[in-house]
Amino acid sequence: MKAPVTIAITVVCGVLVVFQLVMGNKSMSSLCSSNPFFADTATGTSTTNDLQGIIKDMHQRRQTLAGPVSKKPLNVIILYPDDMRHDSLSSAGTQLVQTPFLDELANLGKRFTHNCVTTSICWISRATLFSGKYLSRHKSHSLGNPMFCGEDTWNQTWPYLLQQHGYYVGHIGKWQFKNFGFVAKAFNWTRLFEGKHWHNINGKKTHTTDHTENSTIQFLRERPKDTPFAVTVAFYPPKGISGPDFRYFNPKPESNHLYANVTIPEAFDLNASFHRLPRKVFTDKNIGRETWWYSFGTHERHQNNMKDMYRMITEVDAACGNIVNELKEQGILDDTLVIFTTDNGMLHGEHGLGGKWYPYQESIRVPLIVWDPRMPEATRGKLDDAFTLNIDLAPTILGAAQIGQPAGMQGRDIADLYLRENQHASWRTEFYYEHPTHQGEAKIPKSSALVRKDFKYIRYDNFNIESLFHLEMDQMELNNVLENPIYEKKLAEMRIRYEELKQEAAEPAPHNYSRIKYKGLA
Repeated sequence: MKAPVTIAITVVCGVLVVFQLVMGNKSMSSLCSSNPFFADTATGTSTTNDLQGIIKDMHQRRQTLAGPVSKKPLNVIILYPDDMRHDSLSSAGTQLVQTPFLDELANLGKRFTHNCVTTSICWISRATLFSGKYLSRHKSHSLGNPMFCGEDTWNQTWPYLLQQHGYYVGHIGKWQFKNFGFVAKAFNWTRLFEGKHWHNINGKKTHTTDHTENSTIQFLRERPKDTPFAVTVAFYPPKGISGPDFRYFNPKPESNHLYANVTIPEAFDLNASFHRLPRKVFTDKNIGRETWWYSFGTHERHQNNMKDMYRMITEVDAACGNIVNELKEQGILDDTLVIFTTDNGMLHGEHGLGGKWYPYQESIRVPLIVWDPRMPEATRGKLDDAFTLNIDLAPTILGAAQIGQPAGMQGRDIADLYLRENQHASWRTEFYYEHPTHQGEAKIPKSSALVRKDFKYIRYDNFNIESLFHLEMDQMELNNVLENPIYEKKLAEMRIRYEELKQEAAEPAPHNYSRIKYKGLA
C-alpha cells in the first residue's frame, strides 16, 4: 500500500507537479518555495508522488470514460465536511485556501457554482441530506427528536432504500442527532464521533480528519466485495470548537506552516455592514454577533482563526484524495459516484457576523463537486450554474443506484443536468429558504427567503421585517432596496411567489406517502 497523504503542503506541491508536466512550467521545488502561502517547502517525496499518481490516473480515466460505461448500479461516496462555504475552494474564488485535490476532482468531474442549502444549520441540513425534504416536511427541528428517523419516515430515506436493494451502507463521523442506538441498527457499518478535533484512538492522539480518513478506508476494505455500497463520510472539520485564547480551529501541528506568510483579508466594512442589518433582529445578544466577536472580533483573532480554518480545509482536501486513491487501488473508482458537498456555509465576518443561520449568500451557498463515471466527456470540467439544492442529493443518490424516487422527496436528480439533454431549461430558477427560531428570537431568529440569482427577498417572520436585495448590483447584500419605488413591482411579485413556494415546501406529501412508490419501476 502506498503511504497516505498526511502533510498538506506536499499535497499542494503534488498538484503543481501535474501542472508542470502538462504546461512545462517551473520545477516542483521552485513552485513550492515561491508559493507565498507557505513558510517553507515540503521535505518528503512519497506523498507528492502518491497524489500525482491519483490525479494522473484520473486524467487517464477522463480520456477512457468517453467510451461505454457500465450500466450497473453505482457505488456512492459522499464526502461531507462541516461548516464550509462555497468559495472555500481555491478553484471557487478564494485563492488563499489551497484545495488541490478537490480542484482537480472538479476539473475531471463537474462543479456546481450555485449549490445551496434550504436551511443553514447542521442537523437540519443533514436530515435533508438523508430525506430529500425541506425542514417543513421532515420536521426534524430538534436534535433530540429527529422526525425523519421515525418508523413511517426512515423507510423513505436513501440509506434505507439502498439497503432494501442490496446495498451495504455506512456512516462515518458526525451524526449529531442523539439517537445513536437507532443509527447502529439503521446502517450496516458505523463509526460515530464528533465534537472534538483530537481523539484518543488505541492510546494514540489522532486528529479527527485522520480518524475520518482511516475509518473510511477501513470501511472500504471490510465491505462485502460482491455487493454495491454507499457511505457518508461526515468530516467534523473545518467546524470550530471553543478553545483557549479565542482559538476555535485546531489543525495538525505539521500544517502550522501553511498560510504563515499571508494576511487574510477581512470582510468589507464590518461595523457599517452590521449596522445596516435590521436592528430589532440583530442586537449584540444575537449568536451571529457573539460568534463574530469571539472568532473574528479583532485583527489577531481573525488572522489566527481564518488561517487555522484554511489549514483544516487543506487537511480535509488531502484526506479526500487518499479516500479516492483507495477507490482507485481497489479498482472501483469507475463504478463509484463521488459527491463532495457540505452541510451549510459560514460567515467569516461578513455583515459583522459569524456562524451560519441566516439567509445571506455566505451561509446558504455551499460547494458541490460530482465525479460520475457516466458523465459525458464533453461536460467534464465545465462549471454548471444551475440552482442545485441539498434536497437534490437524495434523488441523485437513488438515481445512481437505479432506484425510483419516493413521492415524498422534494428534490431532483442532479445527474439529469449532464446525462439528459435540455434539462437546464426546465430546472428551477428560484427556491424557498427557511430557518427556525433557535434558543429564542434574540439568539437565532426565525427567517425565510425567496432566493433567485438576481434578487433575494428575506423575511424575519416573528419581527414582521422584510428585506429585498438586488444581487446583480449588490452581491454583498448591503443595500436593502425594499422601500425604493423602482423595485415596487418586483417586491409585490416576489411576495406572492414567496408565499407560493412556502406552501409548496410545507404541504403534506401525497396521501400515499407512507408507501414506497417508485417512478419507472414495476
